[in-house]
Amino acid sequence: MNLRPDPTFHATPKLAMEAPPETLAFTLMLSPDGAQPDGLAVVDVNPASETYGQIVHQVIMPNTGDEFHHFGWNACSSSLSPLSGHAFLERRYLIIPGIRSSRIYIIDVKEPLKAKIHKIIEPEEVFAKTGYSRPHTIHCGPEGIYVSTLGGGGADGMDGPPGIFIMDCETFEILGRYEMDRGKQDKHYDFWWNLPRDYMVSSEWGLPPQFENGIVAEDLLANKYGHSIHFWNLRQRKNVQTIDLGANHQMALEIRPAHDPSRDYGFCGVVVDTTNLQGAIFTWWQKDDGSFEAKKTLTIDPRPEDAANLPPLLQGFGAVPPLITDIDLSLDDKYLYVSCWGLGEMHQYDVSDPMHPKLAGKVALGGIGRGTTHPNGKPFVFGPQMVEISRDGKRVYWTNSLYSTWDEQFYPGEEGGQMVMAHVGENGGLTLDKDFYVEFPKGYRSHQIRLEGGDCSTDSFCYPSV
Repeated sequence: MNLRPDPTFHATPKLAMEAPPETLAFTLMLSPDGAQPDGLAVVDVNPASETYGQIVHQVIMPNTGDEFHHFGWNACSSSLSPLSGHAFLERRYLIIPGIRSSRIYIIDVKEPLKAKIHKIIEPEEVFAKTGYSRPHTIHCGPEGIYVSTLGGGGADGMDGPPGIFIMDCETFEILGRYEMDRGKQDKHYDFWWNLPRDYMVSSEWGLPPQFENGIVAEDLLANKYGHSIHFWNLRQRKNVQTIDLGANHQMALEIRPAHDPSRDYGFCGVVVDTTNLQGAIFTWWQKDDGSFEAKKTLTIDPRPEDAANLPPLLQGFGAVPPLITDIDLSLDDKYLYVSCWGLGEMHQYDVSDPMHPKLAGKVALGGIGRGTTHPNGKPFVFGPQMVEISRDGKRVYWTNSLYSTWDEQFYPGEEGGQMVMAHVGENGGLTLDKDFYVEFPKGYRSHQIRLEGGDCSTDSFCYPSV
């Protein structure tokens, strides 16, 4: 334990934006066929370094078949909450769950170039203490580590609904389930919160049989994937309201609340509208009476395409859907970045007015039927996927893999893992850095990124910016 709060903890988003720029990134490596263990790559992102854009250290796990997906810190700026008893923690450990194995790794990155495994939590402990499986999203809260799951109990994850459980942020012991009253929530995906206003928002993807072996086309066309967002009283651990975005808005994924807690709105990305193949962004907000509303504020159209250029899954549609698979919001709450994994495009929207997003920039890279190469001439397989933004908002990083079985359905025969970075113009706009191109080792794909000292999808703030 530190005698002072970790210097990477910041009371406000504005103070976090003024912090020193990142010099390292931590990126997950996954083996899509389970032939080799998954790993964590430490990437040099310091442009003044001789190893800029290179993997400078790897932590390879002792097991196979984990499928690394999302991960997060043991502690972050939320520790500065006045309700916290943990203000003097270090941002030292990365919590990495295996979405297939339900095993959880705790990685000590105090010395990033000597990062090592600190603890392994076996799946049997997860099952016994929570009744959940398929751990997914990690968020560091004021009183512990919150972990969302995609499966309930049983071998198929269908014995009861998935939910959230909490871990001790110092010992990493699993404490138990979060929910006291889940209301209508029966699927899960992402979650985030507004700490001073004491509410949480969660979203839905699908149940294990709907995603583990690939997308189930019949379920998608029958609108059986998740299409609701849930609002919770954070301290009472109670679902207070559920908003159905419409059954045609299939797979409500990333939740991105405004970083400044005085702003009581946020965004949710929807993968596909089954009536027209559009992708969509919904803006949600809290009303004066404490209830919530949500409205579709942005749509992205599919692109017509010759069936010969399409994977079998899409040939009958004659078009490429955007497939919005990730979104991220800059710390000043100005720009929302939207990964169009199907189109092969990264979009930047000015959301200064959250009800009226305006396109500010766009980069084409990869994509179904296009395969746009990087400015350095090298390939970028699949499309822009997990996106992360530097604290100062000047750099946007992204990788390319969605989920092993889904990669193979939408991009059959393609293979590889890349990570790239784009610079943000003073008034918006994106320009890919020709010199930053990370090619992951053969047999590995790449998914989520975490930046040294925190980033725009890890930290939650307790105090308004001045």
